[in-house]
Amino acid sequence: MEKIVSLAKRRGFVFPSSEIYGGFAATYDFGPLGFLLKKNLEKAWRHWNVEMRDDMVEIEGAIFMHPKVWEASGHVGGFADTLVEDLKTHKRYRADHLIEEAGIMENAGGLTLQQVDDLIQSKGIKSPDGNSLSTAKKFNQLVKTHLGATEDDTTLVYLKGESCQNIYLDYKLVQESMRLKLPFGIAQIGKAFRNEITVKNFLFRTREFEQMDIQYFTRPEEADKYYEEWKQIRWDFYVKFLGFAKDNVRWRQHEADERAFYAKDAWDIEYKFAELGFKEVEGLHHRGSYDLDQHSKFSGQDLTYFDQATGERFNPFIIEASGGFNRLFLATMFEFYREEGERKFLALPPHLAPYKAAVFPLLTNKPELVAKAREIYDDLKKDFTIAWDDRGNIGKRYYAQDEIGTPFCITVDFETLEKGTGVTIRDRDTATQERIPIEKLKEYIRAKL
Repeated sequence: MEKIVSLAKRRGFVFPSSEIYGGFAATYDFGPLGFLLKKNLEKAWRHWNVEMRDDMVEIEGAIFMHPKVWEASGHVGGFADTLVEDLKTHKRYRADHLIEEAGIMENAGGLTLQQVDDLIQSKGIKSPDGNSLSTAKKFNQLVKTHLGATEDDTTLVYLKGESCQNIYLDYKLVQESMRLKLPFGIAQIGKAFRNEITVKNFLFRTREFEQMDIQYFTRPEEADKYYEEWKQIRWDFYVKFLGFAKDNVRWRQHEADERAFYAKDAWDIEYKFAELGFKEVEGLHHRGSYDLDQHSKFSGQDLTYFDQATGERFNPFIIEASGGFNRLFLATMFEFYREEGERKFLALPPHLAPYKAAVFPLLTNKPELVAKAREIYDDLKKDFTIAWDDRGNIGKRYYAQDEIGTPFCITVDFETLEKGTGVTIRDRDTATQERIPIEKLKEYIRAKL
């Protein structure tokens, strides 16, 4: 983790937010290279889940929604973690994290307040500072704010605790306007906000993040079949499309006391974050018709699907695949980080890499080399995201591009000018070079994406 955090800041992937004011806990800014990697990951997710399918559409929902949305969803009454307090320092911690870190059990999120208190007492669990802990209580994670001229209960609103609620609210509008027939899915990449008690491990747990949501609507009797289909689709996204090693990815089924009361089944895709071990990056949930039932009840609106072939009306069942983008970003950094002796590099698949290639002159003090390299760079930029690098000696430039994951480095040398034999192109992963004609560069790069 220390190596990833250092690389992310030093090379312009991720910066602590508000650092000049001392930072602000669990908030981060994506730097220039982080922004590019982020957009490439979003593009990959969208391509796999939406563009390659005929039964998926995508929306972009607002962050602010009617406060009753969160009552209907259960977040106002039940979106809470179990909190304990250090009786000396008054620092607050999530009780399940303390229990898990003590090695008592792996998944303590489903414990009741009494069970937490009993475990803390019987196992002698202390705070990280070694002090006694308070009794457990619930802490709601919704972030509250006010919209309007006054700040009272009439103007109270919530930032989105999860991004998917827009999909449930818009489901019927989407279905009717796009004339969709079951089964079909709605995707969204959207912001979510959680007032986390304890935050740590860099991007793994933050108070502001993006979620990548798929809500797949089916006939009730077909839900089990599509649940299994989506389980395979999501596994293939990580292992086949992104190229994660199978040993670093696993499924974990939720225990009965972990999953929501209305959920028939739930699984997490977990990634092995080196010393942190396996941690959740995405959840797959068999939600039934609960969400549409609740929003129908609280809004008074008919959200049923009308099957013209049978004349039936019913609320569809929903299969959900929901992942945290920050965790996917972090898992990608972990997965493709490499060390070979002194050489460090990100072995990112070319379609994910921030830059597809870098162009530079062999010597920066030779105007004719610089001019030719700049000409090639300007032409390649029309089709790809390309880096220009004329800092330091060529060895340092190779090292810098390797560390940010640039798959290919294109060098203009004297042979390029004098013999017209093209340019050298260096492969990041093997560090081998070959000479190819300038007119073949675009074809070469495009074939690797």
